[in-house]
Amino acid sequence: MISCGNSATEIKSYNEGINIIPKPLSLEVGNGSFKLKDGMSVHAAGQDEKTVAEYFISKINRATGFDIQVKENGCIRLELDPSASMDDEGYTLNVTPESVLVKAKTAQGLFYGMQSFMQLLPAEIESPAVVKNVPWVAQAVNITDEPKFEYRGLMIDPCRHFMTVDEIKKQLDVMALFKMNRMHWHLTEDQGWRIEIKKYPKLAEVASKRIEADGTEYGGYYTQEEVKEIVKYASDRFITVVPEIELPGHELAAISAYPELSCKGQSITPRTVWGVEHVVMCAGKELPFQFLEDVIAEVAALFPGEYLHIGGDECPKTSWKTCPLCQKRIREEKLFADKNHTAEERLQSYFVQRMEKVATKYGKKIIGWDEILEGGLSPTATVMSWRGEEGGIAAALTNHDVIMTPGSNGLYLDYYQGDCKIGPVAIGGFSPLEKTYSYNPVPDTLVAMGKENFIKGLQGNVWSEYLYTNDIREYRTFPRALAIAETGWTATEQKDYNDFIRRIDNACVRLDGHGINYYIPMPEQPNGSCDFVAFTDNVSLTFTTNRPVKMVYTLDGTEPTINSTVYNAPLDFTENATVKIASVLPSNKMSRVRTVTVEKQTLSPAATVEKKTPGLNMEVIDGTYLNMAELEKSGMKVADKKVIKDTRELITYRKFSEETMRGFKQYSAIATGYVDIPADGVYFFSSDLEEVWIDGKKLINNGGFVKHFCPTNKSVALSAGLHEFKVVFLGNSYGGYPTHWNDGSINIRKSDEESFKKIKPESLFH
Repeated sequence: MISCGNSATEIKSYNEGINIIPKPLSLEVGNGSFKLKDGMSVHAAGQDEKTVAEYFISKINRATGFDIQVKENGCIRLELDPSASMDDEGYTLNVTPESVLVKAKTAQGLFYGMQSFMQLLPAEIESPAVVKNVPWVAQAVNITDEPKFEYRGLMIDPCRHFMTVDEIKKQLDVMALFKMNRMHWHLTEDQGWRIEIKKYPKLAEVASKRIEADGTEYGGYYTQEEVKEIVKYASDRFITVVPEIELPGHELAAISAYPELSCKGQSITPRTVWGVEHVVMCAGKELPFQFLEDVIAEVAALFPGEYLHIGGDECPKTSWKTCPLCQKRIREEKLFADKNHTAEERLQSYFVQRMEKVATKYGKKIIGWDEILEGGLSPTATVMSWRGEEGGIAAALTNHDVIMTPGSNGLYLDYYQGDCKIGPVAIGGFSPLEKTYSYNPVPDTLVAMGKENFIKGLQGNVWSEYLYTNDIREYRTFPRALAIAETGWTATEQKDYNDFIRRIDNACVRLDGHGINYYIPMPEQPNGSCDFVAFTDNVSLTFTTNRPVKMVYTLDGTEPTINSTVYNAPLDFTENATVKIASVLPSNKMSRVRTVTVEKQTLSPAATVEKKTPGLNMEVIDGTYLNMAELEKSGMKVADKKVIKDTRELITYRKFSEETMRGFKQYSAIATGYVDIPADGVYFFSSDLEEVWIDGKKLINNGGFVKHFCPTNKSVALSAGLHEFKVVFLGNSYGGYPTHWNDGSINIRKSDEESFKKIKPESLFH
């Protein structure tokens, strides 16, 4: 307990100990603590010191209600020493009961030193409003600190789903808090062009908009004034913005505005579904090169940083293979295939190297995804290795700088971080916090060969196909971004995951101060979470979390609170019940409440079928329907009937020629018949189809969900034998995801089994 005026204030558990993220290089704990007081002053002699001081004073005064100002001889001192023998981002921080001293070589170092001081204070210091009854004290310490890597970044993708200026500023504030120093801004894509280019007004008028599956227009772009505003805001927080202008692929939005940029020059629209577009810029025409130089000229003037990201990834070369101009370019430039690369891959390298010269002309170095290695790497290019580490290793071995960002190693923050059945839809993958934290950006191969110095840092990528709102974007990004921040700053041998997750509890309160909707580990069930659990005699429910978090629950139908019963052992049931369970952080913030229905059932009897024939009866209804209500309202006129052997045939009845689904004659399909259940028991069903019915009852209803990892698993008690079976498929592209991309399977798991298996054709009859 600490006396604070006339009131006694308890130190919250999450404020105990040292909670700095990222963990400093060297930290010695001293005796006593420094106490912030109203009227206290900060000493900052020069303008750089004063600018840093005022940034933090405004935050301190806002949270404490104090009136702290910059004055001479203040007990908090910020000192710059350009001759100091430390990294440009390094600092020393000495806190005693009497004073705070931050020293650095640069203003950026002072900024980071003050961020560490702020993290010694209670987490409520990040509050946007006055917080009362908080002991504003900082543990006495002596810190010497500097980062391990010079590049510590996050990539944002407003092309698929737009971010407002305020939303970007919010993220920049949090990045600065944890000493991240690069924001990679993905500005152009097949689904939308997001930056104003004055010489090409159609990029804003046409390329920034797409028509969604429901007919609504989705759009947005940043004016050059807004870009300047964001770049300045980032710079004030010592974050460099790295713009990305994709080339030669992922440029369908630009091509929709200026069709002549492509090989065929045909009129087209921005891509309305996710995935890779085969229509790319023509490498045989001069026009795309001039267009991109004009774009780069304007972009370079807006971004003072050294880097320009030119993409270079996922560029299909099908159009180049048949384009006379592209083939002419290959012949003229002698870009013939060799044992390592096709002619078209070498053509891409030619394209990239030409644009590298343009970037150099405007004072920029280029960064590209690891595909820019194909066909030969540009002389001064930096490689972002995303398809594993191989591209980064290859680049480093040829003395090129590398930023590690492999999706499979936990650096793709659009991947799931918990059970996919209880969270919003994601692109796939599984990267829990521990996996992200455990990543080491320097492969042993490079250490053994003395090439580790070419690894300049790492970056987390937040691709936004399935980030339909900014809340979901933040939910995916945090707290995993903090693991990337610590990996980028802290020496590998000093990292400690158990201590990191202790400090995360404090960091989450700081994120609360910024209104961040971060991920809280949810109560999960082994073998896949399910909100409807059937049983016949008795059942036991086990819940876990993917990092240690308290769980609370109720059984009386009421919503759990922080004072509800703590879960500490499996829950056993012999009768119907409703379990409402949630996780609780030390700050008392709760996760979403899961409601799990537990239902006692008798085994549904098998049907008596005199004659059975393999397969299901399928009826096809032409048209695009986003939901069952639309389908039923249509009158459901049957266009075709056939017997199908497997539910996959619902998806493949009419094949689409390209993944864009352009010009595809959409349809829906309903299959009916019987499914053969091998033994008495309780079975869990899972499917991404619209509906699944068993014995005349709707078991799975995926209405309203993107048909990708649908979270609607359900269980039912079934006798061995044949059961009436109906499945419904709706052909559409809801949420940017075509339902035709699914495999049409229905998966089943007996309650005593660990994994799901697809229902096989030999189990289907009519």
